[in-house]
Amino acid sequence: MTKKKSEAANEDQTKEPNRKIVSLVKSQKEEQKVSAKKAKSSKEEEEDLLLDSGIDSDYDGDSLSGSLNSDDFDAGIFDDSEEDDGSNRDTQDGDDEGELVDSENGEEEDGSDDDDEGSEQGEVAEESDSSEDEVAPRNTVGDVPLEWYKDEKHIGYDITGKKITKKEKQDKLDSFLATMDDSKNWRKVYDEYNDEEVELTKEESKLIRRMLKGEAPHADFDPYAPYFDWFKWDDAIHPLSSAPEPKRRFIPSKWEAKKVVKLVRAIRKGLIKFDKPEEEPNVYLLWGDDSTSDQKSKHLTYIPPPKLKLPGHEESYNPSLEYIPTEEEKASYELMYEEDRPKFIPKRFTSLRSIPAYENALKESFDRCLDLYLCPRVRKKRINIDPESLKPKLPSRKDLRPYPNSCYLEYKGHTGPVTSISTELSGQWIASGSTDGSVRIWEVETGRCLKVWQFDEAVKCVAWNPLPDSPILAVAMGIDLVFLNTELGTEEEQQRIEELLRLDNNLPELDEAAAAIAKWLPDKKYGGIKISHFKNLSYVDWHPRGDYISAVMPGGETRGVVIHQLSAHSTKRLPIKMRGLPVCTLFHPNRRGIFIIATKKYVRVYNLHKNGEPIKKLETGLREISSMAIHPGGDNLVVGSKEGKMCWFDMDLSSKPYKILKNHPKDITNVGFHRSYPLFASCSEDSTAYVFHGKVYSDLNENPLIVPLEILSGHSSKGGVLDCKFHPRQPWLFTAGGDSVIKLYCH
Repeated sequence: MTKKKSEAANEDQTKEPNRKIVSLVKSQKEEQKVSAKKAKSSKEEEEDLLLDSGIDSDYDGDSLSGSLNSDDFDAGIFDDSEEDDGSNRDTQDGDDEGELVDSENGEEEDGSDDDDEGSEQGEVAEESDSSEDEVAPRNTVGDVPLEWYKDEKHIGYDITGKKITKKEKQDKLDSFLATMDDSKNWRKVYDEYNDEEVELTKEESKLIRRMLKGEAPHADFDPYAPYFDWFKWDDAIHPLSSAPEPKRRFIPSKWEAKKVVKLVRAIRKGLIKFDKPEEEPNVYLLWGDDSTSDQKSKHLTYIPPPKLKLPGHEESYNPSLEYIPTEEEKASYELMYEEDRPKFIPKRFTSLRSIPAYENALKESFDRCLDLYLCPRVRKKRINIDPESLKPKLPSRKDLRPYPNSCYLEYKGHTGPVTSISTELSGQWIASGSTDGSVRIWEVETGRCLKVWQFDEAVKCVAWNPLPDSPILAVAMGIDLVFLNTELGTEEEQQRIEELLRLDNNLPELDEAAAAIAKWLPDKKYGGIKISHFKNLSYVDWHPRGDYISAVMPGGETRGVVIHQLSAHSTKRLPIKMRGLPVCTLFHPNRRGIFIIATKKYVRVYNLHKNGEPIKKLETGLREISSMAIHPGGDNLVVGSKEGKMCWFDMDLSSKPYKILKNHPKDITNVGFHRSYPLFASCSEDSTAYVFHGKVYSDLNENPLIVPLEILSGHSSKGGVLDCKFHPRQPWLFTAGGDSVIKLYCH
């Protein structure tokens, strides 16, 4: 018992000094925290005053006691670190000594330590750069553009799925007054994504200010950190590589020696010559004339302007009396011619201030400008130019393939010259008309004749309907225009075509002008429709939609062009006053209501939707137009003539031809464009057909590229080539000759 009492007394004696030490440590820690808080609060108050003032022009970051550039800030860093170290030591000591104190004091000490650790963790969390510490955005719509919510009352959804309603927009005047009253307005940024105003913190404003000065965002970053070599060279015994030195590093190269010997021999023989630099003379004539220089320049000879006479005593403002003319001399000057009269008459003035402005200054400067503009002082020499260099640089024909260049198939069956051919839209069939009065349909790939229609008159023109579901063929002969059912479509298409080509007794009544021109009749022989005109037909052309067809009658003069509507079984006379005999017509492929008529010398463009208003007149300059074709784009036109010339018109550019091509020695019978390939062709009575590459660029600043490709000859000289048409899908060309043969040219 006595031992236990003595041990308890010893423990009480040891606990009392430990408690005193703990109380002293706690008081020291509390005093350090209070002093640190006071220092921080004073620094923050000074920074708030400067930041709230918003005056950036007078702000000096180095002068601020708590700024990132000041010496106090650096000292504060080390002080805080020391305080942190001290606190850590105190906490360690406290933990060690806490084992000796009672449980109540231990709990209090643990609670205080927890608070300290929580504050330190909070400071660490604020200074962390981790993306996990960033606050998630209130709006969760992701990458959905806010324009989609322009007409809605909300701008998105929060994390719980509720709508984020838009805030009512404040009046501009009220918002302006509010910003003027708010001293912290310069730190506020509107977040359009979350529809709220975000105020930058002081730390963020400090970062921005440092970045604007070109400094690092964080103050503890050292841009001039000392260099530390990763390799220790002091104790290095072995090299980095243990490979032995190669032998070639010690023995001179035999191949290099041979190469040097070859170069030396070539230099001695004069095979290798070095360009000596031209030495420029260091001296030059100060008062010399440029024309007297012996140096021969590579450019054209330059003639210097004449130098003016240097001023003498007469030009002085106060010359001597002997230079001043008398009144008699001045009167004699007036009697002289203007050319002989002296240009300058001396006058005497007392001072420079009394000298007036020169009277003829503007006149002489204007005359001088005229001399410089109208009289160039350059001596031009005659240059010998190779005629081949004047030819335009065109691309090679190999680069422009494919294009038709060889005869692949012949279609024989007509007994007279084939005057016209037309291809079906799918490219499977081709129709032809001849002077023997027959119209034939051929299969393109095999050359088999599928159908034959025989008429009493020579066929002048055939045209296939451009719609794929309407296999109707229009045939012009004499004064009649006949619509034939080719029976190549499906049963439904055939029923629709039979109804379309059936004439009832209740035909629409035509006006007097149209009734005098054409008359609709049923074709009893082949079951189609026949339209009789008052003059012979020479040309027909379908509208791209397949319902309208134009007919040309050269002998009709002012009534030479009419338009028939197949679905309504009616004829319309154009509200256009014809000027000249019509040759051919075209419907614009893209623009509705645009109608093109070619007469013997001019091509005119009309707008039928505006009662035949004239749009443009193209001046060909040709003796007589024979044919015409329009580019699928609708902006370019090719016109053929009976003198062998072909004109290319850019209708958006000018009313005059862009290019005039003279290729055929005889009359051009027809011209045509390909629907998809950049090709166009012309045929003539000289039994040849010319194929050209004609590319039209979408850029309006670039001119069309026209390149001649091939001359196709194969028809006999009897009658020449009367018509040519391109295949709608392949780069093939069909030609119809006066020798009653149709040829197919392929690539």
